[in-house]
Order: sequence, then structure tokens, then C-alpha cells
Amino acid sequence: MTKPLQGRVALVTGASRGIGRAAALAFAGAGAHVVALARTSGALEELDDEIKATGSEGATLVPVDLADAAAIEKLGPALLQRWGKLDILLANAGILGPLTPLTHASPKEWNRVFDINVSANWRLLKSVEPALQASDAPRVIMLSSGAAHRCLAYWGPYSISKAAVEAMARTYAAETATTPMKVMLVNPGPLRTRMRAEAMPGEDPLTLKTPEELAPHLLQLASPGWTETGKIFDFPQGKVLTPQPPA
Repeated sequence: MTKPLQGRVALVTGASRGIGRAAALAFAGAGAHVVALARTSGALEELDDEIKATGSEGATLVPVDLADAAAIEKLGPALLQRWGKLDILLANAGILGPLTPLTHASPKEWNRVFDINVSANWRLLKSVEPALQASDAPRVIMLSSGAAHRCLAYWGPYSISKAAVEAMARTYAAETATTPMKVMLVNPGPLRTRMRAEAMPGEDPLTLKTPEELAPHLLQLASPGWTETGKIFDFPQGKVLTPQPPA
């Protein structure tokens, strides 16, 4: 029986833990070859062992910091040379940054949040676009957050960066609307992740859903049969939302 992602190549950023790890395992289990990108080699090797333990082929491990622009620039051509295509980009990696009054964030903190959450995703798109265009059903999935819409006090750098990610994905979806490319945003909601624990240290993690519960939905968005583009899959509601213009 053919697996839903059989023969497809998926690049997952932030693959060593949380949502990225759960997605990488789900994609590999569905037949994809996973290119797993994260900063930590040891965690990537553990992921590779888990993938192999399921009977799937091992992942391609890319221990890179997304702030390394030169490495990201080389990534796309390397993927194209090795596999001749890239079918799925899951742009998952991100950082929380400081929880502080907006004007209290230091320029260094501000720049780091935007470099990882926004600029790195733009660099990734530039780098891997030729490999995506070589796919018969390219899929781009970018992680957003409810923080992009709620604009809570003290969450400024993170909220603003995620709003920028949403604008980036929707713009790219509009630019590729007449092609096979499908570009989707995902609002995962509060999940049992390290970032959530960092943001909400007093919260009981057992009250939260897990990244593994989100993973089947990411698998669906990554599949060749997915037809929507430029929209948001909202995991807490379990449905696809169309961004609404101002009244």
C-alpha cells in the first residue's frame, strides 16, 4: 500500500523538538524523506534514531542556525542537486524573544527575534524556491500564532514577528496562486512545548494538547491532494480560516 507522502522530500526547520520533531516523525512515517534542520546535532541524531526505529529510512540532518544566512543560501541548491526537487517546506522554527514592554526590548533582542522568525523564512523561500518549483505539488507551511492577532501586552517582538510571517505567507500565496504551489499558515494554539513552558511557567502542561496531536493535520496540509492556499489552519478550532480584511 502506497504511503501518502511516498517519494516526497520534506524540509522541516526546528526539527529537533516540539512541533518540528512531531512533524518530522509523521512525514517520515508517511513515506517522505525528511531533511531535518535544527541547531543541535545531538537532538537531530536522536530524531534520526527514532525515524529509523519506525522502519523508515533515516533523515538527512542539517545542523544549522537559521541566522546563518550563508548556510541557508547554500541549502536550496544542495537540495536541488541531491534530490532534484523539494516537495514540502515546513517553516516551523521560531523563538519567543523577551516578554517585556515593547520599548524595553533591546535592539539585540529585537533583531534576533526578527532574524529567526521573519528574515530566516524569507531567506529559506529564496533559497529553496527553485527546488520547490521542480515538484509536481509543492507545499509551503509556515507556523503562525494567535499572538499575531491578539497583540497582548509585553509580547511585542514575538507578536509583531508572527504578524509579519502571516503577511509573508499570504503574499507568497498570492504570487504563486496560478501555479501548483500551495502556501498555508498554521496557528497551533497552546501546545505542550518548551516555548509554551517558557512563556507560561505556571501553566499545567498536562492541560495542553501535544505536538503529536497537531502532526496529522500538518501531514494533510503537506499532501499532494491539498487544494487550499493563502489561508490559516487554526488547530484550536480544527478548521481552515480565510483571513478577513478590515471592516
